[in-house]
Amino acid sequence: MVHFIAQLVAFVIVLLVLWRFVLPLLSKMVKARQDTIQQQVDDAEEATRKLNEAQDKLDSAVEEARQEAARIRDDARADATRIHEELVEQAKAEVERIKARGGDQLAAQRDQVVRQMRAELGAQSMGLAEKLVVESLSDESARRASIDDFLDDIDRLVTDRAGQPAGERAGAGGGA
Repeated sequence: MVHFIAQLVAFVIVLLVLWRFVLPLLSKMVKARQDTIQQQVDDAEEATRKLNEAQDKLDSAVEEARQEAARIRDDARADATRIHEELVEQAKAEVERIKARGGDQLAAQRDQVVRQMRAELGAQSMGLAEKLVVESLSDESARRASIDDFLDDIDRLVTDRAGQPAGERAGAGGGA
């Protein structure tokens, strides 16, 4: 039993030494480790919070960029439509101007051709008339027949006018 008491005393001394020296040291180490872990947890939570804030800012910036891109795209479409309409109007105006100028040139060319044709036709008519008159007057019997026909026409006109009332003579004689 002495042995048992000695073991019990030794056990109690070991417990007291452990309690007095080791336990506070272990408690201090555990407390330091808990503080370190708590600090790391707090830092992780702060980092998570900052990450979430940064992610929110990024999402917000991306959404703003999308909206800006959509606005720019809409503005570009509106500008393209406006420019297209302006170009169509300019093209229509240019077509009308070219058509008018072409019409004017065509009318001027037509007038020139008509003048040339009249001049040529007049010259040819004069030449033909001269030739016909010369041919018809070169023969004595043809000359007399022409003069007789002319005089008969005058007699007929005088006779027709004498037989018409005054109002009809004015209307009928205006062209002879």
